Amino acid sequence: MTTQEVAARFNELAQQEKWFEIQEELFAENVKSIDPENSPYLGYAEGKAAVRKKGEDFIQKIQDFHGAYTTQPVVGGNYFSVGRGMEITVEGFGRIKIDQIMLYQVKDGKIVLEQFFY
Repeated sequence: MTTQEVAARFNELAQQEKWFEIQEELFAENVKSIDPENSPYLGYAEGKAAVRKKGEDFIQKIQDFHGAYTTQPVVGGNYFSVGRGMEITVEGFGRIKIDQIMLYQVKDGKIVLEQFFY
């Protein structure tokens, strides 16, 4: 798949909040996931299984889900990005609102990097 095709499929699944399906279908085995340095929530993971566990660990901390949105992807070369906003109640943090940019790198038809800016 091209970067545009990966981004389109990503968007289709993201609009349905199917984040683990995105990981399973679109992530490469050697994918890397990077949160901002000193993030109070999550950090770095490498490899499809570790990235999935990172996501599962985050989901387990969510006590209440108040709403979310994901923008349409913007594609540039081998990258695409989306805007993502969530309002959630998180164990140890209370109710928080996160507005972020999510950047993805595509290589050989699979996502090899996800990086979060918030």
